Amino acid sequence: MARIAGVDLPLNRRVEVGLTYIFGIGTARSQALLAKAGVSPDIRVKDLTEDEVARIRKAIQDEGGVEGDLRKKIQMDVRRLMDIGSYRGMRHRAGLPTRGQRTHTNARTHKGPRRAIAGKKKVTK
Repeated sequence: MARIAGVDLPLNRRVEVGLTYIFGIGTARSQALLAKAGVSPDIRVKDLTEDEVARIRKAIQDEGGVEGDLRKKIQMDVRRLMDIGSYRGMRHRAGLPTRGQRTHTNARTHKGPRRAIAGKKKVTK
């Protein structure tokens, strides 16, 4: 079982795809890491040798910024925006979209489900 950066990689996936299960590693970064480690992206995770796993671990460690460290950095960046009172910080605090999307309609993912309107009666037939 390949465990890299605190994440168990799925055994039946190709290494290129398996690395994307680690927070902070997408397809492009996965390909770059494998090239740096000298591992073929086409082999399956279960077929990796201990030496290849160690080389991948070292490549990720050299580049940095995955899993817990990256989550903490993102959280600290958002907290900084809120503390200085910037517009983006205010939007984060209010639970609204921060990148200029419209909110009159849409934005349900960020705002949450619709709330009932007080005093409005349902129409009965």
